[in-house]
Amino acid sequence: MSNILNNYCLKNHNTFGINVKAKYFSTFNSMLELKDILKINLHKKEKFFILGSGSNILLTKDFDGFILHNKIEGICIIEDNENDIIVEVGSGVVWHDFVMWSVNQELSGIENLALIPGTVGASPVQNIGAYGMEAKDSITKVHTLEIKNKEVKIFSNKECEFSYRNSIFKKEEEKKFIITKVEFKLSKEHFNRTEYGAIEEELKKLKLKAKPASIAKAVIKIRNRKLPDPKVLGNSGSFFKNPVIKTSEFNVLKKEFPEMIGYTISNSQTKVAAGWLIDNAGLKGYRKADAGVHRNQALVLVNYGNASGTEIINLAKKIQQKIKAQYGIIIEPEVSIL
Repeated sequence: MSNILNNYCLKNHNTFGINVKAKYFSTFNSMLELKDILKINLHKKEKFFILGSGSNILLTKDFDGFILHNKIEGICIIEDNENDIIVEVGSGVVWHDFVMWSVNQELSGIENLALIPGTVGASPVQNIGAYGMEAKDSITKVHTLEIKNKEVKIFSNKECEFSYRNSIFKKEEEKKFIITKVEFKLSKEHFNRTEYGAIEEELKKLKLKAKPASIAKAVIKIRNRKLPDPKVLGNSGSFFKNPVIKTSEFNVLKKEFPEMIGYTISNSQTKVAAGWLIDNAGLKGYRKADAGVHRNQALVLVNYGNASGTEIINLAKKIQQKIKAQYGIIIEPEVSIL
């Protein structure tokens, strides 16, 4: 049975590097260990949170409850046919490791999502996405353990209710289920989606032809230039979601701000680049004490050393207020705030 630790320091378990503690902390490496931990019933008496790599959270204070650290590993092909494969992946597997496994197998479907921080278990929760691909496009099933009765429940892609950076697991089901495995359908045909961002330009620089491994390499190069390494500078990647507004509103704003970046979602909706909004508002590189906006990527908030979670969230609020005042647009955090 896994040990339950008291007053456990979480500084090395969140990529912001916030120095806070959890009242109770335990790690599980398998479904069996998870069931053993749940038998203790601490989750019934205390608030609890499932922690992966801590790359998409902001801890604002000591966690007065029970944190369960997911370390379920394993990548297993469960179906293989002429066109694609179905692969079952442990929810504690590092997402980027899975992407690299996929491209090394010359499979397509997640290569544009290289170097996104976090674990596989977080991919359906957040419906992670980048450069024209989203996790929902490859996920076929999500395996979970229902906390109340400790029974397995499998969600189909449709039942996950995926939307932009959202799913059922961020809503009412968040506290009812723990994700243990995720199934993905990966294609033997190469999608070669290079039209987003600077992928085509990067491939030309690298003198590489489009294929999953080359695209992943290009994405890694781009992300490394734009985003700080959390091991060097505390951050959680993109802090804010790109807001979706009415296309009519976007067209009005575009007249006032001709360089505003937007992506058509439908005839009536446009997704606006939050990074551009923050940059154009003069906040890229802004710093107060050890909390700041990264100098190369305005979407990324950083901890320069000893910032508290409260200082980071206060900075986020300042940014939200400035964007609302300047453009009339509300931007929302992508990270979970505890």
